[in-house]
Amino acid sequence: MIRTFSAMRGLALCLLATWCLGGCAVTAVAGAVVTVAATAVSVTATVVETTVDVAAAGVDAVVGEDEEEEAEE
Repeated sequence: MIRTFSAMRGLALCLLATWCLGGCAVTAVAGAVVTVAATAVSVTATVVETTVDVAAAGVDAVVGEDEEEEAEE
């Protein structure tokens, strides 16, 4: 009887340890997913910001010339 209880206790401890370590793995994977998503958002924001800056420079170049001509007149 004592041997059976000891074996069951050992099995319970192994299952508990496995469950706890599995939670750590899930947390690690979730953290990696969040990191990848944050990096993707950062890269996308940088690309969009650069595109907006280029477009704004183009608009300034076109509109800026017209404003200078009106100011001279």
